[in-house]
Amino acid sequence: MTLNHDSPLALAAALTTRTNALALGLEHGAADLLELVTPTTAELLHWWFGQDMVDARGGLNFHAGQKQAILNAIVAHEVLGTATLKDLYAQVAPDALLAGTRLAEVSAGKHAHPKYCFKMATGTGKTWVMQALMVWQLLNKTAALAAGVDDARFTRQFMVVAPGLIVYERLLDAFCGKLIENSNGARDFATSDVAKFADLFIPEAHRDAVFAFVRGNVCGKQEIGLKATGNGMIAITNWHLLTEGEVPEDVEDVEAPGAPLAAQEVVAAVLPLMPGRATGNSLDVLDRRYARGNVLEYLAGLPELMVFNDEAHHIHDFKREGEVTEVEWQKSLSRIAAPKGWRFVQVDFSATPYNDVGSGKNKKKLYFPHIVVDFDLKSAMRAGLVKSLVLDRRKEIGALPLDFKAERDESGNPALSEGQRVMLRAGLKKLRKLEADFARIDPARHPKMLVVCEDTTVSPLVAQFLQEQEGLGDDEVMTIDSGKKAELGEKDWAPVRERLFSVDRHATPRVIVSVLMLREGFDVNNICVIVPLRSSQAQILLEQTIGRGLRLMWRDAEYADLKRENRERISAGQEPGSLLDVLSIVEHPAFQSFYDDLLREGLAGTTGEAMDDASSTGDVVPAELREGYEAFDFGIPFILREADEQHSHTALDVAALPAFTAMAPAQLAGLLGKGDTFISQDLQSATLFGDYRVEGAVMNVAGYNDYLARLTRRISQALSEPLPKGNKIATHLAKPYLQVNTADLTGWLDDYIWTQLFGDAFNPLGESEGTESWRLLLLQPVVDHITKVFAVALLDAEEKHTTGQTEVRPRALSETPCLMVREAHSVAVGKCIYTRLGWPARNGGLEKTFIHWAQADARVLAFCKISETRHPFARLRYVKDDGLPAFYSPDFLVRTAHAIYLVETKAQQQVSHPNVQRKRKAAVGWCERINVLAPELRQGLPWHYVLLGEDAVHEWQGKGAHLAELLDFARLRLLPQPGDQRQLV
Repeated sequence: MTLNHDSPLALAAALTTRTNALALGLEHGAADLLELVTPTTAELLHWWFGQDMVDARGGLNFHAGQKQAILNAIVAHEVLGTATLKDLYAQVAPDALLAGTRLAEVSAGKHAHPKYCFKMATGTGKTWVMQALMVWQLLNKTAALAAGVDDARFTRQFMVVAPGLIVYERLLDAFCGKLIENSNGARDFATSDVAKFADLFIPEAHRDAVFAFVRGNVCGKQEIGLKATGNGMIAITNWHLLTEGEVPEDVEDVEAPGAPLAAQEVVAAVLPLMPGRATGNSLDVLDRRYARGNVLEYLAGLPELMVFNDEAHHIHDFKREGEVTEVEWQKSLSRIAAPKGWRFVQVDFSATPYNDVGSGKNKKKLYFPHIVVDFDLKSAMRAGLVKSLVLDRRKEIGALPLDFKAERDESGNPALSEGQRVMLRAGLKKLRKLEADFARIDPARHPKMLVVCEDTTVSPLVAQFLQEQEGLGDDEVMTIDSGKKAELGEKDWAPVRERLFSVDRHATPRVIVSVLMLREGFDVNNICVIVPLRSSQAQILLEQTIGRGLRLMWRDAEYADLKRENRERISAGQEPGSLLDVLSIVEHPAFQSFYDDLLREGLAGTTGEAMDDASSTGDVVPAELREGYEAFDFGIPFILREADEQHSHTALDVAALPAFTAMAPAQLAGLLGKGDTFISQDLQSATLFGDYRVEGAVMNVAGYNDYLARLTRRISQALSEPLPKGNKIATHLAKPYLQVNTADLTGWLDDYIWTQLFGDAFNPLGESEGTESWRLLLLQPVVDHITKVFAVALLDAEEKHTTGQTEVRPRALSETPCLMVREAHSVAVGKCIYTRLGWPARNGGLEKTFIHWAQADARVLAFCKISETRHPFARLRYVKDDGLPAFYSPDFLVRTAHAIYLVETKAQQQVSHPNVQRKRKAAVGWCERINVLAPELRQGLPWHYVLLGEDAVHEWQGKGAHLAELLDFARLRLLPQPGDQRQLV
C-alpha cells in the first residue's frame, strides 16, 4: 500500500497499515501483536476479537471501525510506547514530518505527551471505544500494581470531558446508569453501558473488579477533587469547568517609586473584590471561580491522568488577526499535563476533527495533526452502520430565493420568511407520510423531524408556525435551546430531559426544534427528517447537523435485504426503493456543495415528488395471523423440569483415572520461573466436556490448599451452569445440574494429585529443583487435564432416579402475531398460521422452493418458516466445532398425519460442514427427549429432525414425489448403542 505522506491523514493511514500487519491472524490467536503486549492485553484482545468469542456473542460485537480504533490505540501506546506526538510520527510516518509545517506543528508544547485523535463518524459508537480503552488501561494498571510494577503506560486515573450539557448527561448515563425517578439523583447502574454490555467489554473473571471500580470512582463535575475515591478516578465534566476566567500569568513586578497610582489600583488595594453582580462578583460566580481553581490544582497534582475529550473539535485553535490562539480549556489541559510528562495521555473523539479555513474557492479543512484512525461517514454508510442519506429535492424549494434567513423588521424583530415556511411544510409532509407508512408495519416506530434554527429568536416562531398554521398540538412540538435548563431549573429540567431522550419510545413530540444545543450528544434513533433553517455554510456545522439523524432506526435482521438494496440503488444514482433507515434532508440548493462529494461517490441520493406516491417502506408487508390459524399452529414443548429427577454419584475410583503423560514433572518444572505466580488463561474457551463449559481460570493462587479450593469451585461451576453467560437464553432452557458434594470432590482431587496425576507418587508440598512442587499444577496443560478428567468422570458416575411427572411448557408459534416479509420475496400460503411466508432476497432459492412444494403437497397438513428474530424461543443449543456453545433455529416446522418435522435446508456444499453436523446431533437428541413425553404434551405426534441438502430436494421434486415422503425418508435417527441389545433372540 502506497502512503501519501502529504495527506493530512498520513499518520492514521501509516498506523493502520502497521497495526493491520501486526494483527494478522488475531481472530485465531496467531497474531504477532499478541507477543508484543502484556498478558492482560492479550486476554482482552482474545475476548474482544477472537473468532470463537465473536461467534458466541452473536450480534453484540465491535464493528470494523471500532476494532481498528482500539487496535491502533494499543499499538501506538502500548507496543510503540510513544511519549509525544512527534515520537509517534517518527516511528510510524517519519516522511510525513517533512510535509509543509507539520514538523513545527507537532513539536509544539501542547503535543509533548501521548496524544491520539479518533476520527469516527457520528452514530458509529465512539463511546464504546472509549469504554474499551478505559477497561484496557484499568486492568493493565491493576495487574502491574499487583505485580509490584509501576508501568507508566497505564493508569487508573481518567477524566472524560464533554462539550456541553447534553453530552455530559449522556456520559453519566453510560457510566452510572439512568436516573431513578424520585430518588434524589440516584442512578440505576444496571442500565449503564458498562453493565448492559459487560459481555462485550469485560472478561468475566474481571467483571466484578471493573464494576466495583466504576461504581465507586465516578465523579460528577461538582465532585472532582472532593469525592473520596479508591485508588483511581473517572471524572466526568464538561469543558465549561475548565474555562471560567483566565489563569493569571506570572509577571515580574516593576517598582516605580513616586509614580502616581491609578484610581482603580487604590480601590483594589483597599477592597480586593468590587461588590455587585455587574462586576462578576456575585457569590455563585465567586464560588465557581474558587472551585475551578481547586479542580485545576487537584488535576494538575495527580501523578498521571488519561483525558478523553468527547466531540473534541471544541479544543481547536482559532485565528484572530493572524495569530493562532488556543481556546481557554486547551490552556487548562496544558496546565494539567505540564508536570506529568508522558503520564498524561490525551484521547480525542470527533466526527469532525478539523477547522474550516479560508472562504469561497479557497475554503478547505485543516485537520488535527494527531488523528490516528479515520472511520469517516463514507465508510460507515458503505458498511450500513448509519442511515443512508437523501436530499429531498422539490420544485418549490428549488425556486426559492437564495436568501432564506428569517426576515427582521426595523427593530430587529424576526419573522419566518416564506422560504422557511415552504421548507417546514415540505419536511412536515415527508414526516406525515413516514408516520402513516411506518405504522402499517410497526405501530411502535415513531419517526421524528428535527428543525435546526439559525438562532434562539427563530425557534419559538417555528414552534408557533407548526402549531397555529399546520395544526400540531402543544405536546407534538418540543423546543430545546441552550438556555432551557437555566430557564427551568434543575428540578423542572429533569422531566424535560427524560422526555427528550426517550422520544424514540413515544408518539410525541413529533417535531423537535433547536438551535445548536442538539448538534452533539443527542443520540436517538428515530430522526428521519431534518430541516436545516440556518445561514451558516460552515461544513463542520452541517456535518454535525445531519449527524443527529444518522443512527439506525430499523436494526432488525428482517429489514437487512431492503436496506442493502437501498444502498445499492443510491450507489447506482437511483432513488431508494424505500425510506427505511433513510435520512431525508429538506435542503436548500444554496448548500448543495456540501453534499456533492457524497453524491459523486454514490453515498447520498435524492428523492423528489415521485416518492410521494410510493410507499416509504418499499414492498415490506405484514404477514399476520389468518382466520382459523389454530388449525395450523405448532406448540413446541419445552421441558422445564424432569419428573422429580434425582441425581446421585457413585464414589470415584481415583486409581482408574488417566494420568497426565504429555510431559514429565521435570520438564514441566523447566517451564516455571522460581517464585512466579502463573495465571492460567483462556481456560474458559479451551475446555468443554459434553454440554458443559468450564468457566474462568485458576489465578493468583497463594498455596496448594487455595489451589484445591479454586479447582473444586471451577469444576462445580462447570456442572451447575450448563449454559454460557452472556447470551439471551430463554428461562425454560436453564436446567441446573445437581453436582457431587464439594468436600468429596476436593478429597478425590487431593488423592488424585498425590497418587495418580503423574503416574506415580507426587508430593505437591515438596520442592523440585528449588521450586515449590504445587506450582506445576498451575500450568495450563495440567489444569486442563485435571478438569477434563474429573468433569468426564463425574458425568459418568452420575445416577438418575426419576419419579412423578415431567413439567412441560408449550410455546406456540402464534405467540408472534405478525411477520414482516417483502412482497417480491414472499408468497401467499394456505396451510400456515400466517397469510404469507418469505425467503431471503439473496441465496433464498432453496427456501422458496421448499415453501411452494409444501403448499402444493396435500400430505403436508401445516408448515411454517421460523423467524430467528420473531420466534426467539424456537431455537436449540448445540456445541460448535471450536468447542463453544451456540444456538440456532431450524428453517421450518412441518406437520403431516404421522409426524412433526424440524427441517433444516442447506446448500449441498454446506451439508458436511462440522457445525452443521453438530447441529444435527443436538437436534436429534432434542427430538428423542420430546418423544418420551406423553402424547398430549407433543401434539400427539412424534418429532423428527430432517437435514435436507439442495440436491435431494431438486431430485425428489423432479420425480414428482411428495415432500412428506422425502421428510419421512430423510428423518435422522440416533444410532443404536451396543448396550441397547440385551439378548440375541
